[in-house]
Formats: sequence, structure tokens, C-alpha cells
Amino acid sequence: MKLKYITSILLLTSTLASAQSFVYITDKVDIPMRADKTFDKNIVRSLSSGTKLSILQATEDGWTQVKFEDSTGWIISRYLSNNPPARVQLEKLRQTYSANKLLINKLAKRKTELETEVQALKVKNTKLSIQTSKSKSEKAHIEQVYKDALKLEHSNEKLMTSNLQLKAEIQLLKNNTTATEESSSRNWFITGSFVLFFGILIGFIFPNFVNRRRY
Repeated sequence: MKLKYITSILLLTSTLASAQSFVYITDKVDIPMRADKTFDKNIVRSLSSGTKLSILQATEDGWTQVKFEDSTGWIISRYLSNNPPARVQLEKLRQTYSANKLLINKLAKRKTELETEVQALKVKNTKLSIQTSKSKSEKAHIEQVYKDALKLEHSNEKLMTSNLQLKAEIQLLKNNTTATEESSSRNWFITGSFVLFFGILIGFIFPNFVNRRRY
């Protein structure tokens, strides 16, 4: 019964081995690759656990022909597996874990650096916002000053125009005053001349008139 059970396991193993392109050495010790399917001293080379082999053919008598690098030979099928042994897989997992841990540490360090950069950018952005706000206030102030300057310039132009008009009116008044003064002087001169003339005339006529009445 045990023999039948072992034979079934060997057949199942050989069937699985023939269905795959590669198999792995599963035992913890080195397994010999033999030149033929016997246990004579015909060892080609020894293969360590986890060695990946190419399958050439599998037989029902518990042997599998394999190839490793430039060597070809036979290995007992029960020492072969379609998957790497647990020890090799564990070692690979450990290597992957170490690599991932190193990557995580690098990413954490990079994350810290990025957070520092983000914080610096936030501070810079805050300063820029304050500066922008100040610039807007200064711009509004400058625009208001410019508008006030335009208003003052317009008022100044009006004042200059009004001043010119006043100067013209003053000059006209001066001219009128001068003309009036000259006209008044002429009138007084003419009046004085008439008074003097009549005075002289009366001075000659009145004595003669008085003398005539006496006689």
C-alpha cells in the first residue's frame, strides 16, 4: 500500500515537472546531478537548494532530466519543485522587505524635505500676498494722487485763466481811469480857461460899465 502511495506521488511529481519549463532544487543539502538514472558514482555536479533548472524530460520512474548552464543530467524528481523552496522565497522576501524598508526610509526623508519646502513656500506665499496687498494699496494711493494732481492742474488752469481775465480787467480799468483822469484834467483846464477868460472879460467890461453909469 505504501509502495503504491509513493508511486502515485512520484507520478504526480513527474507529471507536474513535465508541465513546467523550470523547476527548483528543494532539499536543504546539495543535490547531485547524475549522468544517468543510477546511483553509481556518475555525478556531473552538485546543485544547491533553490537552483533553477530547465526541464528536458520527466520519466515515470522518478527521474527528471534537467539542464543547468552547460551541464545536462538526471535528478530524482522528489527533489524538484515547481516553486522555489520556502527558504529561498523567505530570503527573497527578506531582501524585498529590506529594499522596501530602505525605500520607505528614503521616501520618508523625501517627504520631510518636501514638507519643509512646502512650509517655506507657504511662508514665501504669505510674504508675497502681503507684498501684493501693499503694492495694491500703494497703486491705489498713487492713482488717487494722480487723480488729485489732475484735478489740481485743472483748477490751476482755471485760476490762470481767471487771473488773465482779472489782469485784463485791471488793465482796462487802469486805461479807463487814465482816460478819465486825462478827460477830467482837460475839463478842468477848459473850465479854468473859461473862468479866466470871463474873469478877464468882466475885469474889462465891469469897470467901463460902472464908469458909464456915473456919467
